[in-house]
Amino acid sequence: MNAGKIIVGAIVIVALIAGGFLWYTAERAYYEPVAFQPGAEIRLVPVAGGPPEAIVVNGIEGIDAASSPIKFRACFTTPLSLAMLSETYRIYEGAEPLVAPSNFPCFDAAAIGRALETGEALAFLSEPEIHPGVDRVVAVFPDGRAYAWQQTNASLKD
Repeated sequence: MNAGKIIVGAIVIVALIAGGFLWYTAERAYYEPVAFQPGAEIRLVPVAGGPPEAIVVNGIEGIDAASSPIKFRACFTTPLSLAMLSETYRIYEGAEPLVAPSNFPCFDAAAIGRALETGEALAFLSEPEIHPGVDRVVAVFPDGRAYAWQQTNASLKD
């Protein structure tokens, strides 16, 4: 009877350690702050074509990890209006913000996703094929709040 309790206790301890390790690798490990270059923090692809162009941003902060091309997240504001942005830069269809780790609270993927679905926010193509099969996307709200992330594109979804 005591041997059974010891075995169950050992299994529980191992499960707790494994769960803690899994949580740490998903939420904390690998992520590092992004150092943005002044003047080229966020770029968008013009409607007329050509290479992405830097846009005006303020208060930018971001995280990324070398372990995956879709771990990039950024939060910032822009003084540019949605009308100007939508006339000048390419809209991104199928934008799906990915959940950020809990230690990066400015990025609320669920709220951004709802705003994109309702049309409150618009998504723009920032960097096509920033990694093979991955695009950088920027979502902008009418009040200037903006968010960037990387997601797989159609070349990987087919």
